[in-house]
Amino acid sequence: MEATRRVRQKQFVLDGGAVVLGVDGFSDFNALHSRKHDHEVQLYAFDVLALGGEDLRLLPLEMRKTNLERLLHRRPDGIFVAPFEPGAIGPDLFRKACEFGLEGIVSKRRDRRYIGGRTNEWIKVKNRTHPAISREL
Repeated sequence: MEATRRVRQKQFVLDGGAVVLGVDGFSDFNALHSRKHDHEVQLYAFDVLALGGEDLRLLPLEMRKTNLERLLHRRPDGIFVAPFEPGAIGPDLFRKACEFGLEGIVSKRRDRRYIGGRTNEWIKVKNRTHPAISREL
């Protein structure tokens, strides 16, 4: 991704998702899978797993998020840091996600290390009315 070339630190591994934002400001899944929108793809960075050759996966999420913010503090065009909302706000956040027609939310404990793949450490709550549900069945 071109935007990652504008980050000062040259060795890093991010965990994130590619999105194309629709006119409403929300991710447009169909546009993401259309070649004519390639120039509109943006990266939402959730986590930093390695930085400057150092493996950060054993650090708690809260520390990795701090490292991610430092890495991307200049906010290169095309890369966004997914906000970390601490506290017991899950139910309210999920309700808002559903109101906005989003796919759902993922909850992570801030004191946990990174575990790749599917894990019980992350809680994914899906909006049952979102079109993505039918894609997964």
